[in-house]
Amino acid sequence: MPEIDAWRAGGSRVALATVIKVEGSAPRPVGAVMAVSSGGDLTGSVSGGCVETAVFEEAQDVLKTGTPKLLRYGITDEMAWDVGLACGGTIEVFVEALPE
Repeated sequence: MPEIDAWRAGGSRVALATVIKVEGSAPRPVGAVMAVSSGGDLTGSVSGGCVETAVFEEAQDVLKTGTPKLLRYGITDEMAWDVGLACGGTIEVFVEALPE
């Protein structure tokens, strides 16, 4: 992702969110990646748009705290449209700050 080099050259820190597990139907496979800059930019995708906003916010928190996170998004009757995974699957996303 050439954007990462540009963000770093501009002084931004970068977090990487990677799909590490998929159960059922999901829009993106294991290994799908989204990068987020401390400046508020993003590139790539972990869910085809379904949960990008939530992952973006979690990535910003990871950049502030330095603590990686394991996130799980799936559907229950209560969450189906809140998290946007109406496709019926569950994904696990690992978010970590890239070393400086």
